[in-house]
This record gives sequence, C-alpha cells and structure tokens, in this order.
Amino acid sequence: MPGQIVIKGARVHNLKNIDLEIPRDRLVVITGVSGSGKSSLAFDTIYAEGQRRYVESLSAYARQFLEQMERPDVDSIEGLSPAISIEQKSASQNPRSTVGTVTEVYDYLRLLFARIGKPYCYTCGREISAQTIQQVVDHILSLPRETRIHILAPITVRRKSEYRQELRSLIRAGFLRVRIDGVIHDLDEESAPEKEVPHDIDLIVDRLVLRQGIEKRLADSLEVASRYGNEVIKVEVPSNEEIHGADTMIFSQKFICVHCGVSYPEISPRMFSFNSPHGACPSCGGLGSKAGPDKSADDLHLPLSNRPCSECNGTRLKKETLHVKIDGKSIAEVSSFPIKEALEFFTALKLSKQEETIAERLLKEIVNRLQFMVRVGLDYISLGRSSATLSGGEAQRIRLATQIGSGLAGVIYILDEPTIGLHPRDTARLLAILKELMKLGNTVLIVEHDRETILEADHVIDMGPGAGVRGGEVVAQGTPKEITENAQSLTGNYLCGRKDIPIPLHRRRGEGKTLMLKGVRQNNLKGITVEFPIGAMTCVTGVSGSGKSSLVVDTLYRAMAHLLHRSKEGAGLYDEIKGWKHFDRVINIDQAPIGRTPRSNPATYTGLFIHTRDLFAQLPEARVRGFQAGRFSFNVKGGRCEACTGDGVIRIEMHFLPDVFVTCEVCAGRRFNRETLEILYKGRSIADVLNLTVNQALDFMGNVPPIRQKLETLRDVGLGYLQLGQPANTLSGGEAQRIKLGRELGKSSMGRTLYILDEPTTGLHFEDIKKLLDVLNRLTDAGNTVITIEHNLDVVKSTDYIIDLGPEGGDLGGEVVAKGTPEQISSVPQSHTGQYLRTVLNR
Repeated sequence: MPGQIVIKGARVHNLKNIDLEIPRDRLVVITGVSGSGKSSLAFDTIYAEGQRRYVESLSAYARQFLEQMERPDVDSIEGLSPAISIEQKSASQNPRSTVGTVTEVYDYLRLLFARIGKPYCYTCGREISAQTIQQVVDHILSLPRETRIHILAPITVRRKSEYRQELRSLIRAGFLRVRIDGVIHDLDEESAPEKEVPHDIDLIVDRLVLRQGIEKRLADSLEVASRYGNEVIKVEVPSNEEIHGADTMIFSQKFICVHCGVSYPEISPRMFSFNSPHGACPSCGGLGSKAGPDKSADDLHLPLSNRPCSECNGTRLKKETLHVKIDGKSIAEVSSFPIKEALEFFTALKLSKQEETIAERLLKEIVNRLQFMVRVGLDYISLGRSSATLSGGEAQRIRLATQIGSGLAGVIYILDEPTIGLHPRDTARLLAILKELMKLGNTVLIVEHDRETILEADHVIDMGPGAGVRGGEVVAQGTPKEITENAQSLTGNYLCGRKDIPIPLHRRRGEGKTLMLKGVRQNNLKGITVEFPIGAMTCVTGVSGSGKSSLVVDTLYRAMAHLLHRSKEGAGLYDEIKGWKHFDRVINIDQAPIGRTPRSNPATYTGLFIHTRDLFAQLPEARVRGFQAGRFSFNVKGGRCEACTGDGVIRIEMHFLPDVFVTCEVCAGRRFNRETLEILYKGRSIADVLNLTVNQALDFMGNVPPIRQKLETLRDVGLGYLQLGQPANTLSGGEAQRIKLGRELGKSSMGRTLYILDEPTTGLHFEDIKKLLDVLNRLTDAGNTVITIEHNLDVVKSTDYIIDLGPEGGDLGGEVVAKGTPEQISSVPQSHTGQYLRTVLNR
C-alpha cells in the first residue's frame, strides 16, 4: 500500500493550523474558491518544505548556487519526498529563449546537424564535403581496372597574378609540368601567365594506371596534391592522352566549395547556436528581428514593430549555418515546422548506415521529447517560437513535457491549473499524461478548478469555506463521489448540480452594428473576415492553437489601440477594419503583473490608496501637525521608515545560505515612522488599513463614497479576500487580471468601450466564475462591448455570440468553423466547441 504525506499544524498564510493526510502515488486535486488556501497548502507548504529538505542535503558549496526557500510555518510533515513545482506562469521574456531551447530539443538538434548535416555552397548550391586521403583512395580504387588517371593540385582559381615566384618554387621541388588555363606547360620554360588576366593554374602531380599494388603510390601522390593544392585535390580521367577535356573529380579535405571558393568553418554544435557569435546572424545578433516603423500602416504616426531581419529572414542564423542540411532541410526550417510536422520529419528520416550509427541516440531523444509535447496538446506550436509569446498554460505544459521526458520516480509533482488554455477536447489527453506520471511512482498534486479533472482524481481536497480569513480549512476530502455527496462542500454542490451557473434567459443582439475585421492573416489565420456585434458579449473559442489570440489580441486589440490611442505597437496582418469609430477606447485586461516590486499593491494600482491617504490627511490630528497626503506614502521620504526605506524588512545576504529578510526593528515591519503611525482613523493607523482585506476594509471605510466604490468593484470581481497592501509580485496572473478589471469597473463609464479579456477564468472556482459573469454583464449592459477568449464552458454558454475557430490547431486551424449564439454553435457537427457545448446546454 502507498504511504501518506502527513501534515500537522500548517499555518502558512491563512491556513488555520490544519492537519491533513494526503495519499502518495496518487492523482490528488486541491480545489476551493479563490483565496481559500489552495496555493498556500500546495506550493507554500508542501513544495517549499520538500525543496528545502532536498537542497539542505547538498553540500554548502552547491547550496550557494541554488535559491532556497524559507521553512514553512508547519509543525511537521512526514512522508515527504523531493518536490518539483510546475506553475502556471508566463515563460521567459528573454527574446533569445525559444520553445526549442526551453525543452532542450534545440540542443540535440544542434548536435545532430553538426554530426550528420551536409554543407552546401550558399553561392552555387553544390554540396561541400571534406574527405580524408583514405576515403579519396577508396573512391578512386572503385573505378575500373586499367583506368588512366591524372592527379593535380589546384594552385589558383580565376585569380590575377603572374605567379612567377610560385612556379620557380615548384621547379625547385622537382615538379615538371603545370596546366595554365587548360594548356600544359613544362615548368622549365618561360610559362609565367599574364599578370592582368585571371587564371586557373593546376600542378600536375602524377599520372597513374589503376592496377594491382598501386595503392601506396596513389596515397602518396594524393597527399602531395593535397599539400600543394591547399587541401583540395583534382583527379581526372582523360578521354585520351591529353588532360584537357577529361572527366574531373574534385576532393577537399576541408569545407570549401572548389567551384566558388566559399569556405565553411569547422562544423560544430556552436555553429548552430543563435546565442553564439559562431552561429548568430551578424546583422540582428541572433534575435531574428529588428525594431522599426510599420510601413504598412495607413497613418503618419507609424507604429513601431519588430520586423524580421532582412539578412537572415527571421531565422537568427548565419547563411553558412542555414546551408547545412539534413534531407534537404536546414535547422531553421525544421525549427519552423509545427511540432507535429517536425515529429513526422524525424520519424521518416532515411539515413545511411553510418549516419544511423552516429545519430541513433540523438534522434531517440529528439523524437521522445517531440512526442511528449504532442501528447500534452502542443503539436501546433514550433520549436522556433519565442518563449515570450507563449501563454501561461502553454508554458506550463512545455515544462510538464520536459518533466515527463526526465522519467523521474518517487517525486511529488505539484501543478498549478494545468488545464488553463486547454480546450475541453484536449483535457482528456493531459489527464492521461498526468496519470502516466503517477504510474511511474510519483505523487501528482494539482491545484485545479476544472470539472473533468476533479472528477478524474483519486483524491480531492476541498478548501474553504470562504476566502482569506474565512478560508484556510479543509471543508471536505475524499474521492470525487464523496465530495459530491457532501452538502458542506461548495465544489461538491457544483459538481452534482445542486448549484449551477444558469443559462441566460435572453441573448443580447447588440445595437445592430458590428466591428468587422477583413482579411486577417496573422500567424495561422487564413485571410478570415470576422464580425463582432457591438453592445454584446462575444466569446472567441476553439482548440489550442486555432488562432484565437492571433485574431483578438495580436490583430484586433492592436489595430484598435493604434486607431483610438495612437499606440505604436504594430498590429497583425489584416486588410481592413470597419466599425471602429463606434468606440471611444479599447482596453485589454490581460494577466500581466500589475507591478514587479513589493511596493506596488492592489491599493496603489486601483487608486484606492490615494483616497485613503487623503482621508488620513484630513483627520484633525494630521492637520494640526501639518501632514499632507504624501506623508502617508511608504514610497517617499517624510512619512516612511527610513531605516528600511518603507520596505518593512531588511535583507541580509547569507552567501551559500538563503538571504534572510529580517523585520525592521525600527518600524516593526509597519513601513512608516512613529509620527505617521500616531495618526489614527477609528483606532487604526495607515499601516493597519493596508493589512485589511477588501471585505474588512468595506466594513471599516465603507462610509467614504470614493473608497467604497473601489472596494465594491474589487469585491465584485471575487477579490474580497485580498489584502489591500499585498505585494504585486505575490499575485497570480488571474488575480492581477481581476484587479485590472476591478479598476476599470471603478471608473465612470459612458459606454462605447471595447473590453478584451484573454481567459479571465484563470484561477477561478465555479462560484467565482458566477461573480465574474455578473461583472461582465454589467459592463455589457452599460453599453460597452466585451470580447473574451475562453475555454470554460460556463462562460461560453453564458455569452451572446460565439466565434469558433479551427477546426484544429496550427496550420490546420485559422478558419471560422462556426459563428452564432451558443445554441446555434451546439448544432454545428464540425465544431469541437459545439459538441461539448451541447452537453452543457442540455444539462
């Protein structure tokens, strides 16, 4: 029987001293409303302690290179093994990072092309080969017996010079004849060519007849020809006694085109790296693009856009590198294939026996990794795609594929919503992979809200009952069946249908006007024309890689931002946009961080802190002391604690141990100086207010209209549990997106705004999705237009209009499969979304 992970007294963040037993070697789902303590349990407790124990087992020397985590606030954890975290976060923003480099497939490709790739001249296209003397001897001896051959050393090819000194040195070396421009001359006669005319000069080294016992003389003559011909040898089979007009074979011991003189460096793995000067395009430095104005724009204010480098055409590599090929394809061409095509290329590759011996292990690694990526639903992306363009879900699945390829056992894998960005059709494939990880002898722990994933789990832990201080408890745990039967479990109530997100009674038809994009050709979109109804809520759906983000974010949003706000960011390729004048502004509410430092927080981002500081500045005690609103900011001198410059903690470097953050002794971590903290509103200081959750702050400051309005909008988007002063760098992508949505809701709206949201249900429980839909409906009813990219069927069924892209991902996608109301989409047989929508609408 598998053991248990036994947790006692976990108190990290809002966890209420919980005790818990989690079965090992099982697929375990942790679920619950946003802020209920799921991540605190999975990542901040189990993963942190597992990683900490593993790192502490290493030497002090090794530990100095590893980031170590603090010991979580827990009494004890038993049955723990090393833990690997695969979080739902954006991939590297480094422009040099690609899918191939992240998965390490590109490293194997570089080695493969260096070992069996064949170089071709980039001028004439002929194959270039380097051969040893032994190989040349074997090739010549394969000719018929009694064949007469002449061995020559090319001295110069089409160059201007009289070469008088060179010819004299050949006489002194004992040679008798040369051929100049096809005519044979004795070296003892005055045979120096004219200086101003380009010439071909070949030294005649030997004349042989292929007979028994000729091998040694042949090898010696070839070595002499190689030495004088600068490692290039000519072997001619004359049609008669004259050399002129003979059949010529040219051999080289180095990579040089004997016809054009183009030379190649030694073919090594670094030659194929765009991060090395040995392989990177000299024009763009290996970035593949250059920033410049978008000359296709029809406006004087040209938007800036990263255009492909004109020299390497976006491939990032030198022209020499691009002409080293396997089966006629360069490394850049293979990297540009969708992974599904790249897999087909390598599995169908025909190699010689020698090449097979060299490439066998490399091909096995490449094919295995590509297969794993196909199985996690990433067959539509390419190895050359920049990591910065990946969604959080795609980046997580790439990391998942890498882990599967490692074949580890006895590990605790902890995943954060792996189904994010996945169409319901692809979720089953992902679950099969996770179960495969489990069968290897690993424990797979998932923080997840997806209905199908929860129902497929071996064990479910439902956290709650609420968020923030109202959460942090285990409401229910057991098999999915036991969870659904537990009336105390909010998750169970939604799973069994006791609670549900209702289907709207009426679908909005909008204002009768449309926003039209014509001829969209961005990425894999096939020149499609799409109409979005104005004044309605539209959902763009489709399987992963079908072109949703290319249409909505890359093209529609950027085009509208350029037209309405003079944005300099170039839009995707399209022919025409109509109906944009019906809007005053466009807002993209994405999942990018609201700030990258602890000094940014929900209160500062939403503008709530401005009103709070104004409130404190108007208090009688503050006015008597002459304190202005700036006094209550921890970002400027005056009111903040100068000992920690408003951070509340002081960082102490510990070299090979993790850095220690010590609470500031002067302000006791409260960030403000003593005089500022003496100003109290209803018995609380400004530091106390920042420690309140949104719900607590509503009770405390709800009587101040501008503060109440902003707090209510944050509560309405499901963030009632969030602390006002929570550092921005600790927020999830979904929380950051909902804070942005709350900020927009807090503004006075006159309608005529286009809101674009990419997967707004990230990190949301069924109950939170219901709140989100209420917010989106409020925005739409106020005369705005809302467009979402979404896979969640509860959102899809609740929208007014659907545009379903597909039918598949990558090159097989990019078309409009269906459009209309959810009911109309559900009746389209070729729509994958429609098939799943049908079951939801009939539930």
